[in-house]
Amino acid sequence: MKIVVNGEAADTRAHTLAELLAELGLADALVATALNGAMVRAPRRPATAIADGDRVEILAPMQGG
Repeated sequence: MKIVVNGEAADTRAHTLAELLAELGLADALVATALNGAMVRAPRRPATAIADGDRVEILAPMQGG
């Protein structure tokens, strides 16, 4: 299916947000996620379905000054 990840068009076979993170190599990463503008906490990712046309944002904390 076709989705948008961090503003970029993407194709995925994932059905859930957790599967998408695994597909992207981020399954164990400390990240924040949002689906269609709504924050999705880590415990809810396995039960959060994604559908064609969804917009996913994945943010990682950064250090610096």
